[in-house]
Amino acid sequence: MKCSGIDALTGEAVEITAEGGAITAVEPLLAPPRGLRWLAPGFIDLQVNGFAGADYCSPETPAEAIGRSLEAQFAAGVTRIFATVITGPPEEMLAAMANLARARRELPFGRAIEGIHVEGPFLSPQDGPRGAHPREHVRPPDLEEFRRWQQASEGLVRMVTLSPEWPEAPAFIEAITSEGVVAAIGHLEATAEQIEAAVRAGARLATHLGNGAHAMLPRHPNYLWQQLAEDRLAASFIVDGIHLDAAFLRVALRAKGVERSVLITDAVAPAGCGPGVYRLGGQEVELHPEGRVTLRGTERLAGSALRMDRGVENLMRLAGLTLAEALTMAARNPARIGRVEHRLRGLQPGERADIVEFDYDAAAKSIRVTRTWLEGKLVYEG
Repeated sequence: MKCSGIDALTGEAVEITAEGGAITAVEPLLAPPRGLRWLAPGFIDLQVNGFAGADYCSPETPAEAIGRSLEAQFAAGVTRIFATVITGPPEEMLAAMANLARARRELPFGRAIEGIHVEGPFLSPQDGPRGAHPREHVRPPDLEEFRRWQQASEGLVRMVTLSPEWPEAPAFIEAITSEGVVAAIGHLEATAEQIEAAVRAGARLATHLGNGAHAMLPRHPNYLWQQLAEDRLAASFIVDGIHLDAAFLRVALRAKGVERSVLITDAVAPAGCGPGVYRLGGQEVELHPEGRVTLRGTERLAGSALRMDRGVENLMRLAGLTLAEALTMAARNPARIGRVEHRLRGLQPGERADIVEFDYDAAAKSIRVTRTWLEGKLVYEG
């Protein structure tokens, strides 16, 4: 395949050639035509629980529904996801992971499921930090359970979010990171000492920082400040204008710097659908007309209905980032932090030909995805 456009990370007009799933050449256009669209590495979402009506946490979700959910995400510029399974009964979590692994094998573009992110069940049992995770299934870190996950998922578990408040957390983190799995901390009620111990053991990401927390915290010290101040921790952010206000987002990005910040959606099944009642594992969630997703009958947020392309726009509008900075948070940073091979250097020879083409309105700070390629294969054209 060949495509031409403006590399949004460098500003250079280029022609990209790909073969065998990888970029083979990137040549500057000496006399670029007018009306070139923009190009960027395909977006990578490290935390997506479902999309377009498909619930990744349910072992009963058909492969066809998972395939439709991937197609809907291709339309938002996404080329790789970490399908996310949240806290539930052990046997249901195992079955959900096996279901995702099977879908990845069977679907024509199933390789867009780069890995599985297990969020829980080793989280804080406390109201507030626990978020929408069911209390009855929260439990301490268990390396043998992790081994069962990897067996059921065919080795697809690439990230685990846990709370460092458990005494077992440091040893668990050290064990999984030694196997190349990313350890993230989140949904926590941890002390500074516990967070430090987790980071020392190898934790490198704060999951959806600013969410999964108490409604009221001491001014200082508290676990939000501790994570913001810890330079060894990158942080992911749900930038839907609902989970975080603009002031917190701006301050958090200044603390972490764009280079240690990742855009995620934390999307659930109703993302890309109309308002109504949907499933998140064993729970009912409701998508409201204004875009909030809550546990049905409560005001407790339960994931989001965010698309990655809208998240890129929100980073520019709410946080004042440039297009290149927002795209870095959507593509290059998640590749580095999620250890996604051959996706670290942007649109360069040797990298996977995961590419998104889009129109960009600088005044409105908006983008419109026009084409998406996965390993050089056109998977969306709009």
